[in-house]
Amino acid sequence: MHGDGHHDKELRLGIHAGVVAYVVWGLLTIYWKQLTAFDAFELIAWRILGSTVVMAAVVTVRRRWPVLRAAAADHRLVGRLGLAALLLTINWTAYVWAVVHGRIIETALGYFMAPLGTMLLGVTVLHERPRPLQRAALACAVVAVVVLTVTYGRPPLVALLIAGSWSLYGLLKRQVPLTAIESLAGETFLLTIPAAAVAVFLSGGSDSLPTTASGGQWILIALTGVVTAVPLVLFAVAAQRVPFTLLGPLQYLVPTINFLLGWFVYGESLPTDRFVGFVIVWIGLAATAIDQLHHSRASRGRGLVTGYSSRAAG
Repeated sequence: MHGDGHHDKELRLGIHAGVVAYVVWGLLTIYWKQLTAFDAFELIAWRILGSTVVMAAVVTVRRRWPVLRAAAADHRLVGRLGLAALLLTINWTAYVWAVVHGRIIETALGYFMAPLGTMLLGVTVLHERPRPLQRAALACAVVAVVVLTVTYGRPPLVALLIAGSWSLYGLLKRQVPLTAIESLAGETFLLTIPAAAVAVFLSGGSDSLPTTASGGQWILIALTGVVTAVPLVLFAVAAQRVPFTLLGPLQYLVPTINFLLGWFVYGESLPTDRFVGFVIVWIGLAATAIDQLHHSRASRGRGLVTGYSSRAAG
């Protein structure tokens, strides 16, 4: 009984941490919206520099420097971290650029499409065999891209870039034997020098941060590392305590918040034909959720049968 109570307490802690992490990630759109006067590339450079400071502090508190030093000696691992850092930079830049340029709804589309992109990588790269509902979900993704291309008058490039970079990032992270925090720290440290070079290069512009930012804006810039690290730490807490079958659906809080912010708060246009494209993506996501639920139940059922047979045999 005591063990069950402890497990329930840990599960509740994990769920609360996961919900807060995803809500914070979703609400970061409001944060970046306060900095629309600045170049997205300059903002990302300062975000990386701020994250470097925060992650260095986190690694110090957690006493994980020996792990990172060992990782630095593994050239193959450093290469994977470097590629992950590049994909993360692409994802961050596409997202911030879209927010700065009033295309928040398209970022929501990208994060709604990311799980379908992950599934596509599973089929094409990992040679996984999709189940019928998964095939239907992938078909929905293809149809949605076609519909949205017609309605936008162009492919939804920002959404595709966000979904593609995030899906590839997730695939690559499977090959990195580090925790989420250690991996982000390594990726951030690898980006520090390029980010500093970009920040210095852009600092001389007439509308750059050093030239025009107010005191309040500098505070927001200084806190970008914190708002990057805090939800990740909370997510790490959740990932250690919450089954992924429960944690997975929670991720849709992020694009849902962005979708609502873009549509209702910032007044971005969402014509009916474009909304249809979103609906098709949501149908695909619903198909994957149903498939996941059925597969999870079937797996638990097989486990119960196996467990009963083992006890009977014993």
